[in-house]
Amino acid sequence: MTDFNDALKARLLRGASAMQIELSDDQADALMDYLGLFQKWNKAYNLTAIREPQSMVDLHLLDSLAVHPYVQEANNIIDVGTGPGLPGVVLAIMNPHKQFTLLDSNGKKTRFLFQARTALQLENLTIVNDRVEAYHPPQPFDMIVSRAFASLADMTTWCRHLRADDGCFLAMKGQYPDDELRAIEDEFKLVASHAIEVPGVEGERHLLRLVPR
Repeated sequence: MTDFNDALKARLLRGASAMQIELSDDQADALMDYLGLFQKWNKAYNLTAIREPQSMVDLHLLDSLAVHPYVQEANNIIDVGTGPGLPGVVLAIMNPHKQFTLLDSNGKKTRFLFQARTALQLENLTIVNDRVEAYHPPQPFDMIVSRAFASLADMTTWCRHLRADDGCFLAMKGQYPDDELRAIEDEFKLVASHAIEVPGVEGERHLLRLVPR
């Protein structure tokens, strides 16, 4: 098992390096600890349909790591529809001096997140079990991140009360969403679009940064 875990960690390090993201030993170990906990809970609670460990490294850890360079301008970040903590837990590990709120309405997933927060000692993490429309934070966020959460129209509508005056939306998408962008173009402006290649992940990946007009 040790050799297998070492191979998974080597896969993580290779993938991060290919994306020009440097992982410290502590960060790599924390990401692997998170993956181990994720696998354990997934067997009992079916947190994700992806069960093969190598695929979890690629489709969960590396896909979430791809967002890391694009959150550096923000300090108070919410991950809406976080599920089992993707990309929020990964980003919290990578950015210990930033504050992350992870929101999901699924109780079994937020129970896992509370366990992960405790096990990984992620003091910069706040877990919220609620619907996004019903959640009213003590202070607004300067970045709202989503990964496969909803259409851009629904994301911007449901989350508008969470955004600080100078805050932005950061949406992770597969194919470039022309139709979704047209649907919101009167209210929101696309200020950046990044085509992202994630090692081991087939298909297109795009990261879109949006602000109100």
